[in-house]
Amino acid sequence: MAIDPERTFKPINIALLTVSDTRGPDEDTSGDILAERIQNAGHKLIARAIEKDDAGRIVIRLNNWIDDTGIDAIVSTGGTGLTGRDVTPEALDKIKDKEIPGFGELFRWLSYKTIGTSTVQSRAMAVVARGTYVFALPGSNGAVKDGWDGILAEQLDSRNRPCNFVELMPRLKEQ
Repeated sequence: MAIDPERTFKPINIALLTVSDTRGPDEDTSGDILAERIQNAGHKLIARAIEKDDAGRIVIRLNNWIDDTGIDAIVSTGGTGLTGRDVTPEALDKIKDKEIPGFGELFRWLSYKTIGTSTVQSRAMAVVARGTYVFALPGSNGAVKDGWDGILAEQLDSRNRPCNFVELMPRLKEQ
């Protein structure tokens, strides 16, 4: 990370969504990994939930969190694959104002180093929706580690240079 010690760390409020038909609170290891990393980075974990692989339910949950002025960013895990039940990207398409294509591209590049060509099966993505960042990571433990450690830890740190997502937050709703 290119941390500038002259800059002040600004913790943000993050909601965490696990998308899964098979995981409950006791089996949500990827959600646990993200929750720990969010808090260890100094951010506030404001909300956490599990939703089934149902685009309508995911959209409702995301819209509720996006409309909550106390939530700055949402990180989701799961539902980004190619099967018929994987609908997280479709849900994000319904709520997005802008896509952040570099997020998915960089995620797959990082993931390639870990799992090789299998990374092409990931539809990890990120969007801005009504001034809130929404990041969708795959559901595996390795994928959430790659996504947080390789991208989000830096981009959600206000001290990161030359730029970061946090410094853009006040301007996301500009017209």
